[in-house]
Amino acid sequence: MTTAWHATAALVDPVRRRLYEHVRSQRQPVTRDEAAHAAGVSRGLAAFHLEKLVNVGLLTARYATPPRRPRGPGRSPKVYEPSGAEVSLTIPERRYGLLGDILAEAVAHHPRDARDAARSIARRHGTELGQAVRPAPVLAVLAGLGFEPAEEPSGITLRNCPFHQIAAGEPELVCGINQCFLAGLLSSLGNTQYEAVLAPRPDVCCVQLRH
Repeated sequence: MTTAWHATAALVDPVRRRLYEHVRSQRQPVTRDEAAHAAGVSRGLAAFHLEKLVNVGLLTARYATPPRRPRGPGRSPKVYEPSGAEVSLTIPERRYGLLGDILAEAVAHHPRDARDAARSIARRHGTELGQAVRPAPVLAVLAGLGFEPAEEPSGITLRNCPFHQIAAGEPELVCGINQCFLAGLLSSLGNTQYEAVLAPRPDVCCVQLRH
C-alpha cells in the first residue's frame, strides 16, 4: 500500500524529483524520451525512475500517442501524467484535512450553529470510520490515526494530537470536536471499555480514553 512515507522517499532521489517536477509542469502527457531530455539523463534511467514514481502513486502511465505528434507505425509510446495524489508528511502525524472537512461541512450547512454542528458531524465521522474498520482493535485504529496510544492503569493515553497546531489556538473548539470524533469511533467499534473524556495534560492529547 502506498503511503506518504513511500511517496516522500521516492522524491529524495534528485533525478527522480526532476522527472516528477517536469511531468507535473506539463499540460500534456510526457514520453520517456521527453522526460529524459528534460532531466538530462538517459532514456533507460528515466524509464526506471518514472516507473518508481508510478509504483508509489505519484504518476500514472498509459500507452498513447502524444497529441502534438502524428501516430507512427507500431505501438504507441508510454506516456506519464500526474496522478492527482497529494502528499503531506508530518512527524508526529497530523490530520488537519479531517478537521477541515468537519468544520467546512458545519459552516456550510449550519452557519448559525456551526460549533455544535461540528461536534455532531465529528461524531458521525468517527462512527463511520469505526464501522468501516470493524472488528479492528481500538489500539490499532488509534495508532493508525496517529494518536500514538499508550495503555495506562486509568485507560489509554493519547500521546499525540493529530490536530495539535489548530488545537493550540482554539482548544475548546478543537478538543471538543476531537472528543466527539473519538466517542463516535468507540461506539461504532462496539467498545464499552473506554470513554472519551477531556483530560488536559502537558505534552499529550487533551482527550483521553478512561475506563
